Amino acid sequence: MEESGTPRIVETLSSGGIAASPLYKEVKARLTRGLAAGEWKPGEAIPSETRLAHRFDVSIGTVRKAIDELVADRILLRHQGRGTFVATHTEDRTLFYFFHIVGKDGGRELPEIELLSFRKARASATEAGRLDTEAGAPVFRIQNVLKLSRKPVLVDDISVAQARFPDLDSDVFGGREGTIYGLYQARYGITVTRISERISAAHAPARIAALLGISGDTPALIIKRVAYTYADMPVEYRVSWVNSEKHEYLSDLWRPPSGNSRAV
Repeated sequence: MEESGTPRIVETLSSGGIAASPLYKEVKARLTRGLAAGEWKPGEAIPSETRLAHRFDVSIGTVRKAIDELVADRILLRHQGRGTFVATHTEDRTLFYFFHIVGKDGGRELPEIELLSFRKARASATEAGRLDTEAGAPVFRIQNVLKLSRKPVLVDDISVAQARFPDLDSDVFGGREGTIYGLYQARYGITVTRISERISAAHAPARIAALLGISGDTPALIIKRVAYTYADMPVEYRVSWVNSEKHEYLSDLWRPPSGNSRAV
């Protein structure tokens, strides 16, 4: 079994084969594959550390380190006295981890969401690269406008591969209960585990400026986001334009979650 303080160890897992060191990384990978395959559903408890240690033929300490990383990655949640559960995309969780637009006083609020368009298209080279699909592959393009304090503040242009969301349409998307990521998880078994964002400033195109109620020469914040599921598979590409007159981008991951949102 594992020796304390030893950084590289080789052990045999119960399913056969030699695990690359450090061993807990292999256990983490096995758990992640189980989650991706739907072995444990969102909101369900995973087996105890003792049962998992027996399953993988490793020490409890090895299992605990693997689970610790999945908790740190916000894929699993520990509940004292109850066990460890698969995270779900609740509104509070989504607002805290994935919706970063706040008032300049730091205040968060629930956006009003308006679906502007939903259409089928063929993936551009940019979309194909971000979604790890082929140029020309079928995609859905979705545009939302988000209002804060009843004023349009953000326009989202969202692209997803039709192959991953085969029956998605405007009724399913617009009639969802909860967040967009909650819809992905509940209906399609796709859990967004992380996002990668690039932020810059630019003059908004005329159609975006009109939706935001700003002039064409007013700089806007532009956020280009790729959302990933397990094994770093990209599932959504999103370009967001933000009127930054009274709002700004805040990423503060060390604060406890609060508030609500149906935006993401």
